[in-house]
Amino acid sequence: MRRITKKDKGFTLVELMIVVAIIAILAAIAIPQYRKFQLRAKTAEAKTNIGAIATAEEAFAGEHGVYVLCASDPSTRPSPRKRAWQTPPNSQSFSLIGFKPAGDVYYSYAVRAGNPGAIHGGVGYRTYTSMDNNGNFRNAQAVHDGTVDITIYATGDLDGDGNYATFRRTDESTEILPYPGGAGVSEF
Repeated sequence: MRRITKKDKGFTLVELMIVVAIIAILAAIAIPQYRKFQLRAKTAEAKTNIGAIATAEEAFAGEHGVYVLCASDPSTRPSPRKRAWQTPPNSQSFSLIGFKPAGDVYYSYAVRAGNPGAIHGGVGYRTYTSMDNNGNFRNAQAVHDGTVDITIYATGDLDGDGNYATFRRTDESTEILPYPGGAGVSEF
């Protein structure tokens, strides 16, 4: 007698459950790492724009002998979403130095007079330099070699937790640092 053997086809329930468990473990490891990678990539915007603002400020100061103070732009609260760069008066002072970011931004940018102070970054900072009809600058910061004349801020809330993370740079240093004691800095 001939036996007809039926070949096994497919997977057992146990094998499928093992595969699902392996995929779940890999996802649990990969998703948080991917989120960290995204946050680090978004912080590159802040560092790049701070460097561009510093370069524009130094060029302007070399020609006019003053630094331009810039109000927060965008002036809306930082959020995890990109926001449009605004129109004057907020961006008027950035226009004086020839800075405008390429597209929408995650961070608010501001240029304030002097050393980093107790007020958190540049959020809500409203003082800005303007030029009158005679070509004179109002609210400009004079250039003094060897002292901190301006501090450039980038303030954001990339993870949406309400704690702002701020980066800063002064005119006397090329180093971009987290805001001293600023909440949310650890998210980067």
